[in-house]
Amino acid sequence: MLTLKIIREQTATVVERLAVKGFDAKAIVAEIVALDDERKATQTALDANLAQQNATAKEIGALVKQSSKEAAEAAKASVAELKALSLELAQKLEAAERSLRDKLVLLPNLPSEQVPAGKTAEDNVVARQGGSIPTLAGSTAPHWELAKKYDIIDFELGNKLTGAGFPVYKGKGAKLQRALISFFLDENTAAGYREVMPPHMVNAASGFGTGQLPDKEGQMYHATADDFYLIPTAEVPVTNIYRDVILNVAELPVMLTAYTPCFRREAGSYGKDVRGLNRLHQFDKVEIVRIELPENSYAALESMVAHVESIVKKLALPYRILKLCGGDMSFASALTFDFEVYSAAQQKWLEVSSVSNFECFQANRLKCRYRAEDKKTHLLHTLNGSSLALPRIVAALLENNQTEKGIHIPPALQSYTGFDVIC
Repeated sequence: MLTLKIIREQTATVVERLAVKGFDAKAIVAEIVALDDERKATQTALDANLAQQNATAKEIGALVKQSSKEAAEAAKASVAELKALSLELAQKLEAAERSLRDKLVLLPNLPSEQVPAGKTAEDNVVARQGGSIPTLAGSTAPHWELAKKYDIIDFELGNKLTGAGFPVYKGKGAKLQRALISFFLDENTAAGYREVMPPHMVNAASGFGTGQLPDKEGQMYHATADDFYLIPTAEVPVTNIYRDVILNVAELPVMLTAYTPCFRREAGSYGKDVRGLNRLHQFDKVEIVRIELPENSYAALESMVAHVESIVKKLALPYRILKLCGGDMSFASALTFDFEVYSAAQQKWLEVSSVSNFECFQANRLKCRYRAEDKKTHLLHTLNGSSLALPRIVAALLENNQTEKGIHIPPALQSYTGFDVIC
């Protein structure tokens, strides 16, 4: 959530930068400024009213001592009127604050100056590319056919048990999943990230803190009886560990990693691009989260991108890193880099990771702060990235490494899988 300070002091800049995301902020920013003016005026009136109440109440005692009964009664009547006005002003203040919050949460985060202009994914900029796209010999098959051939992923059984988008992993397919999770976690912890195991459901406050609510409510599974939400990513519970927390500078940076299943309704996702593992309602992902001093957050972002890149390289997958344009960015992000790996069988790029800096946008919602040397508290910056999401990694591994004798496992994974080929 953008701070009022930024909106009031940089009004023109806010409108200009949000236009890069394709968001017309003129009207809502004007409403926010007007509501804030109303809030301030009401608070001033309420403070003056309460001061007058206190002063008049003191007068009553003096008038009683002086046996000025009529004056004392008049003063009591005045206090009663002031109390009624105070209640009215308090209700007006609460309404103004509520309206102000409701408007503030509608504004996306400001995109960084580094964000390229553009409206769709076609306008994203390739930051760099690595690995070699394999040339597959003989007949090739997409991963959903390979999964059936080797009996490692059962999409039809998942459809029977739950519905489309909930596959069942079997045999070496299940072992490959477990191997990738362990491999990713080990890579992350070796890089200095501390592993945590968070809940897979969160309350509404947690969803609000990281920006999923109210923006993405329709994409989340909601357990209505308890008002809990199944997490769309480990970012939500892990970042919320520091909701309403004030950190000391010595405790920074915070670097955490977590494996969780992720749940996304993905409403409206249909067609050939969602076949097999390309788009699921439940999938496994390992996440990295950082909480940083504002002046260090962009160096931290570069470090996170380099770390994810090192893992993709170890999997020997052809990849490219995209700097997302304004129109393709998320609601909460200030700058995002997407990782894509190439699927030789499907002959297309598959997104496997997003690494983002949210600057103080999430921290303002979370009230995640640090105490500076001057003893004042300031908002921190939050970052997160997929390290990595499994489904499309698995799809690319199966498709790119298929041979007539089976599917070869990259050397980096073999000590985790316990086998070097799926046949």
